[in-house]
Amino acid sequence: MTWGVYAYAFFQDLIPLYPVYALLFADTGATDGQISALFALWTLVAFTFEVPSGLLADRWARRPLVAAAPLLAGAAFALWTLFPSFPVFAAGFVLWGAGGALGSGAFQALVYDTLAAAGRTSDYPRLIGRSRALATGAVLASGLLTGPLLLIGGYAAVGAASVAACVLAALAAGLLPETPRHRPVAGEQRQRGAWSGAWTRLRHTPALVGVMGALAALTVVDALDEYLPLLARATGAADWAVAPLVVLVSAGTALGQWCAGRGTRWTGPILCAGVLLLVAGALSGHPAGMVGVAAGFGAGAWAAVAVENRMHEQVSSRVRATVASLAEVGRSVVALLVYAAYGTGALWAGPGLLFALLVVPCLAVGVWLSVWRL
Repeated sequence: MTWGVYAYAFFQDLIPLYPVYALLFADTGATDGQISALFALWTLVAFTFEVPSGLLADRWARRPLVAAAPLLAGAAFALWTLFPSFPVFAAGFVLWGAGGALGSGAFQALVYDTLAAAGRTSDYPRLIGRSRALATGAVLASGLLTGPLLLIGGYAAVGAASVAACVLAALAAGLLPETPRHRPVAGEQRQRGAWSGAWTRLRHTPALVGVMGALAALTVVDALDEYLPLLARATGAADWAVAPLVVLVSAGTALGQWCAGRGTRWTGPILCAGVLLLVAGALSGHPAGMVGVAAGFGAGAWAAVAVENRMHEQVSSRVRATVASLAEVGRSVVALLVYAAYGTGALWAGPGLLFALLVVPCLAVGVWLSVWRL
């Protein structure tokens, strides 16, 4: 199972189209406003499908949904490169958004329950953390592939390679084991479906609500990733140095993900230390400060896996994908709030101050985890 999870995570993000799909839209004639509308559509579709996909995963088999997720993304990439136009771009984002929602909660539930059946739930943070580290590495690797593919065959070659990676991810998902789960009788299923079961669990488990809130708050770090180039430039780095500094932060994130599952009793203090390093680095006004930012991003990624694992420990298999999808909804809401706050705050403050202010919720989570002793 381990290598299947790793292969799925790696190929799902080995997408050479990532760095240039906005350029494809622009070269086809899409305006900046239309491109922004496409991104908004993408977010809205993912948000809309998140909870229904979790309910479906808890009522049906999870492995087929996990395998279908990259195929929907691959279909989007194929449409974009074969029939580039604004309506097709919009249709592609519907497919991609639905695929992302389809696989998020289902994948977590599939992995956790398979480990639970083998008595290995303690391996979940390490397995998920390393799979995310490999996904981060795949994003970096895909960036290296994009240039040569463009030279060889333009957007068609980039799109074909992206579709191939999605197919490989689907094949890897198809090889993942799935443990048979208890199927309730018809009356029980009507009375205690996945949605009602998840809602009941949330109402009667305040600690679970707190964990999900902490997981959502940690999304602030992920959302700020979009603004790293602006922060790097604001530290005084030359334009040629911006990309290496962003890669440095990505490496810090990957390192944190790879180390997930170790030293979790220190989650709170380490997260606090990481956030303080991030704040100091962001406010330093010097390129060397990006080392602190990288440490903060790594600590945030590492802590997020620990908190996610704690969430899964508090729910049953019957509602696991639904709860995970609800957590993803919370993460999406926080990400949108970060984007709105950054866009508004940029009118009066620079990137360094905005980073420092926006990560305050993560510091609060670190203090809470220190008191709660996750």
